[in-house]
Amino acid sequence: MVLVPGVTGSKEDFVIMVPLLAGAGFHVQSYDPAGQYQPADAGPECLDPPRARYDHELLVGDLLEPALVPVHAGTIAQLVPARRPKLVASLALLSTPPRPGQGFRPMNRLGPLSTITTSRKGATLMIWGIRRNLLHALPGRVDFVRQRFGWTRRESVENIIALMKRAPDLVRELAASPVPNLVAVGAHDLWPLGLHREFARGIGAEIAVYSAGHNPCETSPHQLVGDLLRLYAAAPSRS
Repeated sequence: MVLVPGVTGSKEDFVIMVPLLAGAGFHVQSYDPAGQYQPADAGPECLDPPRARYDHELLVGDLLEPALVPVHAGTIAQLVPARRPKLVASLALLSTPPRPGQGFRPMNRLGPLSTITTSRKGATLMIWGIRRNLLHALPGRVDFVRQRFGWTRRESVENIIALMKRAPDLVRELAASPVPNLVAVGAHDLWPLGLHREFARGIGAEIAVYSAGHNPCETSPHQLVGDLLRLYAAAPSRS
């Protein structure tokens, strides 16, 4: 299985979950998306031919090589079953923006600002929000996230913010997929819980809600792993 971090994240977001899933008998992989944390030098200029910015094709390409049972990463994870359905045994979407198009518009508090801000300012707001949440994090986590921001390419964050403002509508494709889906989200997520429930119904997914914020993989990892194991048990055999 592949655990895919979201924007500004990295493989370390799953540090508690990986041994739990491995202990249940799964081969677990994760990675840092291009431009984020350790592969900060991996950018669109490295492609052949080079491209001007980070886009869906580049980010999905990172995932397609090891893809099997992708988790998290919102739109990127959704694009894999839409394009390469035979690679996917099940799909879990963790704190994914629940609306296509301008996905920031219905966000709690900052949603109205997203319609009048540029991608550069949007990246600034996102990073500010993450830094603000660090006030409630453990000291070791604070140091790590600060280091990760120091390595992450600002350009990658800005480009991904721009992509999130025009996210494709994949509801029909996911609803038509025969593999089981799960929407996993914190009760105090950035988007209203009602929209997450609506999204889950639209794609025919189960929904799991945790007493957490935007990152249940860090704040509710044991409950999340339990739900993932039930999801995987419902997946069709790959043999």
